[in-house]
Amino acid sequence: MKQADAKTEVSSAGANAPGSGTGSDAAPAPTACATSPETQNQAATPEPVLPVSPSTLTEEQLEELKQRAAKADEYWDKLLRTAADFDNYKKRVARERQETLQFANAALLQKLLPVLDNLEMALAACPDARTVDAQSGPQRNLNALQSGVAMIQQQLRSVLAEAGLEEIDASAQPFDPRWHEAVAEEETAAVPEGHVVRQVRKGYRLRDRLLRPAAVVVAKKPAPTSSQTS
Repeated sequence: MKQADAKTEVSSAGANAPGSGTGSDAAPAPTACATSPETQNQAATPEPVLPVSPSTLTEEQLEELKQRAAKADEYWDKLLRTAADFDNYKKRVARERQETLQFANAALLQKLLPVLDNLEMALAACPDARTVDAQSGPQRNLNALQSGVAMIQQQLRSVLAEAGLEEIDASAQPFDPRWHEAVAEEETAAVPEGHVVRQVRKGYRLRDRLLRPAAVVVAKKPAPTSSQTS
């Protein structure tokens, strides 16, 4: 009886042993050997670059290296110049944009200057109320008209001044070709030579930009008389 039990245990152990073809828990057949991660890392790692002694290079190789180094220096200089040019471009665009915003109304103001001139001429054509009898009816109407035109002129001047318009005062000033336009010369000793004798038409500028130069008459040194020459 004991021998039968021993045989049964031996047969059962043989059925469950690895490599046995029977039983549901049979081990799989051996497969090909897989590459370990350490082996893959060693394969992917490039070989170290060994320093090359100049003595081992040929003349052609040295010349090629020199040419490449020269080209690298040339490209670096071009890069620096391009970066500097781009920086200057950005500054110029920002400056032009600021100027565009400041002088956006230049064309409109130039069109309004003749209106301002006509108002001033209308005021100059009106007689002074202090030189006539203010009790007469027509004169009172003329005074009212003169006051109304003066108010319109003052209002227009205020609006233009808020927009940046400035009047160029050339009276008795040295002639400046940046702001003045000489329309004639006049011999006089009352004003130094090269100075403005009188202003024919007012000039205007928008901040620092000239809109219309002041038309002026420039003083000229008088010619010596015959008695002075003798």
